[in-house]
Amino acid sequence: MSERSALRSRLEALVREVAKFGAVGGAGVVVNFVVFNLVRHLTEVPVVRASIIATVVATGTNYLGYRYFTYRDRDKQGRTKELTLFLLFSAIGLVIENGLLYVATYGFHWDSPLQSNIFKFLGIGVATLFRFWSYRTWVFRALPAREAVETAESFLADRPQRPRSASRK
Repeated sequence: MSERSALRSRLEALVREVAKFGAVGGAGVVVNFVVFNLVRHLTEVPVVRASIIATVVATGTNYLGYRYFTYRDRDKQGRTKELTLFLLFSAIGLVIENGLLYVATYGFHWDSPLQSNIFKFLGIGVATLFRFWSYRTWVFRALPAREAVETAESFLADRPQRPRSASRK
């Protein structure tokens, strides 16, 4: 495989991964906003707490989407470790996402429903960049590259076979 086609193949794989991550993430954003606005408008829960509840609910649905859709071909060994890392990086993402909303709400007093939704959206965007990097790097680890396996197999296939000894039993 030439260097150019290998690069093209890697780029195509990354584009597919980003598209799948975006599809699951997009569904998570919808869940996040629906839960956020329901909690915010139907209860007396403060804005940032409502956002944290929504983020936790969306994180649960996103895990299922990432594990069984986006990264279904990734290493499935050590699910406990995978889930622990997922929750750790999701918690950091939660702090990023809701930290931005907290600063806007309590630091600048931008707490109208529209302003809250705008800053929640911005927080989700910043946290998504972190989540994409951390999930693909640490949580849903890639299996050995197909090209490496194919190269090894072709190398073994090209080796001359030694004749079997008649004395072997």
